[in-house]
Amino acid sequence: MTNPSTDLDQVRSIAAGIRLLALDVDGVLTDGRLHFDAKGNECKVFHSRDGYGIRRILESGIDVALISGRKSIPVEKRADELGIRYVHLGIADKPAVVEQLLSKIGCGWDSVAYIGDDVPDLECMRLAGLAVAVADGHRDLDAVANWRTKIGGGRGAVREVCDLILAARNATGDP
Repeated sequence: MTNPSTDLDQVRSIAAGIRLLALDVDGVLTDGRLHFDAKGNECKVFHSRDGYGIRRILESGIDVALISGRKSIPVEKRADELGIRYVHLGIADKPAVVEQLLSKIGCGWDSVAYIGDDVPDLECMRLAGLAVAVADGHRDLDAVANWRTKIGGGRGAVREVCDLILAARNATGDP
């Protein structure tokens, strides 16, 4: 469900101006489950549609950042495969990382779309121009989310947001 104070036209209007798509990983780019083999090696499952959406966003000139509280070799490999330059893992202070990225990119929080699934994402979502909660994300995010995806984390939710942003940009004539 979308935040009752934000209608879809307003979401599209905000989405048209996005310059940085920042997202949490576990529960957003993955389904949130943690898989370990008998030796303690981590395995993650990523959805190919999310990857395609990220590539389209990058090709359109929008920067993408992965910001996670956990370190993960599989995430590093997936980011490299997709061409994501900004990968910040093992991060406790996510807003500080976004601030640094905004300084590099030369834009403000109003140009950020942030996708989250749980309480550690609240502050970034509160600051972002477009705050998105995945469908199966924690209900506490409803207080700050402009929009909630129809698809759950790790199942194409990121693609859903990428499609929204690209459609909004195309509707306004932005490249």
